[in-house]
Amino acid sequence: MTDTPSIKTLPFEKALAELEEIVRRLERGDVPLEDSIAIYERGEALKKHCEQLLKKAEARIEKITIGPDGAASGAAPLDVEA
Repeated sequence: MTDTPSIKTLPFEKALAELEEIVRRLERGDVPLEDSIAIYERGEALKKHCEQLLKKAEARIEKITIGPDGAASGAAPLDVEA
């Protein structure tokens, strides 16, 4: 896998698409062993990167608080169950 972009610079959508392609290649079973190991390792790194990006996104999500009159009165962090 030459000329692959740095994982740290990939946006979520591109990282996920690359991870899905790696899974497809590994599931086909026609990849030589050494290549399988290399793309599996990249897949693990892509998975971690996607998880980090999702955690960052969740931390930015806020819920809108509603006042007694029914109007939006502010925002509070979203309670996300882990």
